[in-house]
Amino acid sequence: MGKLTLDSDLRTKLNGLDEPIEVCDESGHTIGHFLPAALYDEMLYRSLAKESPHSEEELKRRREETGGRSLSEIWKSLGRT
Repeated sequence: MGKLTLDSDLRTKLNGLDEPIEVCDESGHTIGHFLPAALYDEMLYRSLAKESPHSEEELKRRREETGGRSLSEIWKSLGRT
């Protein structure tokens, strides 16, 4: 992904960077859309969460699980060192 650094004038034109905004060229053609970082993160998280076949309760249970094997133990069981 590319990166664009805004000067204060352009930042002001983007409505304080707190809401989605359509970015157009001088003739009115849409170049793209700007999403504030917080909104982008929320939308990304929600799109990923929808794809999970597991319920929120199952995900929470798995996060709270302890135990398991170390990576070295897994490699050893696979015949690697």
